[in-house]
Amino acid sequence: MKIAYICTNYNNSDLTVSAVASIVRDANHDVSVFVVDNASNEKHRLTLEKLSLEDSRVHVIFNPENIGYFAGLNVGIAAALSEDIGIEWMIVGNNDLVFPANFIESIAKCRDEFNNHCVISPDIITLDGAHQNPHVISKISSMRELFYDLYFSNYYFGMAIHRVAKLLPRLTRRGDEDEWRTPRKIYQGHGSCYLLTPKFFNYFKDLWAPTFMMGEEFFLSLQLKSVGEQVYYSPGVSVTHHWHGSLQDIPSRRRWAMARDAHLEYRKYVRVFDQHHNKYPYSS
Repeated sequence: MKIAYICTNYNNSDLTVSAVASIVRDANHDVSVFVVDNASNEKHRLTLEKLSLEDSRVHVIFNPENIGYFAGLNVGIAAALSEDIGIEWMIVGNNDLVFPANFIESIAKCRDEFNNHCVISPDIITLDGAHQNPHVISKISSMRELFYDLYFSNYYFGMAIHRVAKLLPRLTRRGDEDEWRTPRKIYQGHGSCYLLTPKFFNYFKDLWAPTFMMGEEFFLSLQLKSVGEQVYYSPGVSVTHHWHGSLQDIPSRRRWAMARDAHLEYRKYVRVFDQHHNKYPYSS
């Protein structure tokens, strides 16, 4: 397979180095890497420069400013397509991933099945063994939507809700991830990693990126729905996720503010008691 791994980096290049090392070790396939640095400091830029000098398969793109997650991935997607070396499959996502040795081979084995879908969402496993997919199988309940509105109404109120959720996980978690053994079409796949297939590029040239960060799962699902497609979850392909590793240097209040901004954008398309998403604003 000719396949590319595309990730963003922001002041956490050690994670990027580990992720790249885990994906390029598969010598049976033609792997290219495109790291999009979102204006990291000099220390982390130098680490990435060294990485690209040591391995010709690794391409680093230095953005002059931090443009966000999906927007950053789109820079890498454009670079991969412009290489004109026949890359048709792309792994896009975080830099805080560790790929098992058989990751690309497992994609190759499922190639005929995956060709029928635009986006594959793999089994994403945290360091403590929790499965993060399928992220949302069918829909988010109206009651949970109301709690989202409350959570994002005020930072301190939001943190109080967060603490309650941590104390009462059995009451607050959706439980969709408990069905991680079952492959299926799903509403949303976890945003840390996706596989874009050749079929995706029959419809689109990039990912819809209306937010800086957060909420990408929904906007990808809506982008796919605009052409009658859905994310496909496959437990046959798995990856390890350093949960929150990509956000480790961002204060919690800033994380909340980014999530709030994404939620306000989300509310333009989803009303609490009407979740049909009849508007498809994305155009390639």
